This record gives sequence, structure tokens and C-alpha cells, in this order.
Amino acid sequence: HVQLVESGGGSVQAGGSLRLSCGVSGYTYSRDCMGWFRQAPGKEREGVAAIDSDGRTSYADSVKGRFTISQDNAKNTLYLQMNSLKPEDTAMYYCAAQPSEYCGGLGVLMESYQYNYWGQGTQVTVS
Repeated sequence: HVQLVESGGGSVQAGGSLRLSCGVSGYTYSRDCMGWFRQAPGKEREGVAAIDSDGRTSYADSVKGRFTISQDNAKNTLYLQMNSLKPEDTAMYYCAAQPSEYCGGLGVLMESYQYNYWGQGTQVTVS
């Protein structure tokens, strides 16, 4: 049973930083495709950052230069370092995973429909 559990969300003032973590259990992921998404009230879920099976990354234009996605395969954990936070970054943040056998060769996945496994989300509020 695959589980993704996000943590690290909270309330922060504009200009501040947070680091989100996503622990993966139920299988040992290696060279899988992983991503961070967010959804604000009344808006569609959008891709924030993603990393593919070769370690290549992609970011939404709105977060480029401020957010960094990384992973620690030994700890089965995905991270999202968020700096220079803005009020418009306020949203529920979700991590997502797609095993390598289903995403290899597809590049960096930034669309929600491309992922099979999702966490429950962690709230980020920037004021």
C-alpha cells in the first residue's frame, strides 16, 4: 500500500521560507517521477515543480528562482524548498509520485493526470 505523507506546511509572512517534505512508504522509490502541486480555493490544481527519473527538474514560471525541488532516495523523501514566499503562494500543497516503469522517457511530469499516487496535502498560508 503506497502512501505519500506531506509535512512542513504552515503560516508565514511574505518573504519568508518553508520547506515541505513528502515521505513515501509502501515501496522503495528510485528513479521515479515526483512532483509538487498546489490548489488554492476556487482554483484548479497546478503543477509547481517536478523531477523526472533522471533527476531533471521543471518549475512553474510563477515559482522559478524561488522554489527548489529535491529528493533523498535513501530516505524515500521528496522536498520542496520555498523561499521569498508571496501571498499568492497560499494553497494546499500536494506531492505526487509515478513509478519509473510508467514515466520513464516521458520527461518531467507537470500535469496532475500523469500521476497515480498522491498525498493528503499540507496547507501553506502566506500573509
